[in-house]
Amino acid sequence: MSNYSSYIKPSISRQKYIDKLIPFIDKDIIKVLVGQRRVGKSYMMFQLIKHIVQNNPHAQIIYINKELSDFDFIRDNDDLNEFVSKNSGDQKTYLFIDEIQDIKYFEKSLRNLLATGKYDIYCTWSNAHLLSGDIAGHLSGRSIEVKIYSLSYKEFLSFHKLANDRSTLQKYLKYGGLPYLINLKLEDHIIFEYLRNIYSTILYKDVVSKQNIRNTYFLENLVKYLADNTGSIVSAKKISDFLKSQRTNISPQVVLNYLNHLTNALMIFKVSRADLVGKKIFESSEKYYFEDIGLRNSINGFRQPDISKIIENVVYNHLLIYGFDVNIGVSGNTEIDFVAKKNGEKIYVQVAYLLSEEKTIEREFGNLLKIKDNYPKYVISMDDIQGNTYQGIEQMHLRNFLTDFKY
Repeated sequence: MSNYSSYIKPSISRQKYIDKLIPFIDKDIIKVLVGQRRVGKSYMMFQLIKHIVQNNPHAQIIYINKELSDFDFIRDNDDLNEFVSKNSGDQKTYLFIDEIQDIKYFEKSLRNLLATGKYDIYCTWSNAHLLSGDIAGHLSGRSIEVKIYSLSYKEFLSFHKLANDRSTLQKYLKYGGLPYLINLKLEDHIIFEYLRNIYSTILYKDVVSKQNIRNTYFLENLVKYLADNTGSIVSAKKISDFLKSQRTNISPQVVLNYLNHLTNALMIFKVSRADLVGKKIFESSEKYYFEDIGLRNSINGFRQPDISKIIENVVYNHLLIYGFDVNIGVSGNTEIDFVAKKNGEKIYVQVAYLLSEEKTIEREFGNLLKIKDNYPKYVISMDDIQGNTYQGIEQMHLRNFLTDFKY
């Protein structure tokens, strides 16, 4: 058995993820924790190991972390099979592999290990398409994905032991929810230096290196463009045309490829626009949001003119964290910021910074009033006056939405 205990670090419980995984412990299915680097996937593994050992003190554990040089010798499926075999005894073994995509042909090894019936397997992965293509064929029906996100606002309060007030919300909007921030002073020069390093790691390790990208100058500028246009309609053609106006010739297809690489690395999320009446998805233009708003701010700065974009990004992330499938709603000239579906139900959400002008009120509430079904409708803003309804549409302060909204 590998000496896993030397790698385990203390962690703060994120129970809702553990609760999702507990029903699959000891089941003949591979558990895959998917998320951007540094969102805490490793610590979720530590918490799972702790849970298993608490219920079975003699459990046999093998832990592999491909981000540590200790495991550099595990390069491919043969190395993995050899290491696991050498460290297994006769009893059932719980196998944990961090950043498994860094092992070549890992899917062959997982399929073989699972077939023996001897291993309960858990993996982390920093790519949106683990179970696609050939890998899906190898592991079809034998794996589940649990998506791990940056801290929700409620988790941020708990991790940092902060009061739920205006100042704390401002910190969350500025610094985001990467769990490691609890080890740092929440000061701009410290946090943004850390976040810029994380951004570089993700960009160069999960995008440039994996996709053999040569035009890193364009890639970095593309991320800056997305940061500046967070929540705006973006199309590959629009970006290509803009670049041509700047005397840079990049085809729409290359732009689209780079956008796909960034979404696969889980740095950004692509949100499709969908017809409110039918099921048509508008493929030619989408909106993009950052997995962690702190990373976005480390690229583009935390500026007052961007506050509406930042709030919209945080609301979108919150809906994802709580299990909603989210689209942008479109009906003629009317657009709804978010149509969020879950368990056969849905909600409509509009986001605004302040509802201080009549035209803003008419736009945010008016667009929702055009929808004639009876699903709940909300306007989220930073106004101090809250809890009001306007023809059945509820207005909520962002802080209350992030803490009290019932799902």
